[in-house]
Amino acid sequence: MVLNWIDQAPRRVLALVSVACVAMLAFGMYLQHVVGLEPCPMCIVQRYALIGVAVFTALASARGSRGWWMTWALLAVITAGFGAFVAARQSWLQWYPPEIATCGRDFYGMIENYPISRAIPMIFRGSGDCTAIDWTFLGGSIANWSFICFVGFGLVLLAVLVRALKGGNKRGSGYSMA
Repeated sequence: MVLNWIDQAPRRVLALVSVACVAMLAFGMYLQHVVGLEPCPMCIVQRYALIGVAVFTALASARGSRGWWMTWALLAVITAGFGAFVAARQSWLQWYPPEIATCGRDFYGMIENYPISRAIPMIFRGSGDCTAIDWTFLGGSIANWSFICFVGFGLVLLAVLVRALKGGNKRGSGYSMA
């Protein structure tokens, strides 16, 4: 049933992924501004990855030519993979915190005060606030759920792309949307 929907309306699937990313971003803003949780540097990188997936899938769903939407969908897959990597790294830091957990600089402080070649390793090294678990749902932290969502987005987007490559030349398929 899901694969049939992907075959018949790939642009709708892409738009749905974009809306889901925006909903996740809105929930993150709720946790920050209403609940009072401060995002760590890795959380901010995951937010940027979510914004990337949302923008790329929105652009992919906006226009009907096959090359256009497949290019943007591929960029969305790559961005979702990057987001999953960051979320997995943060989850690993939460499960196996470093022995000395110090609170480092915030994300923007790192970017503003260090060259990018030093700032990026500092972000992925993690700090004390990256190992903290301030909120859980069904036993999973925000990083755990973020990882699951990024992997889910990536799999759906890969399914759209693979189905487009396999069935794009069939008559009546939803992939010739010019």
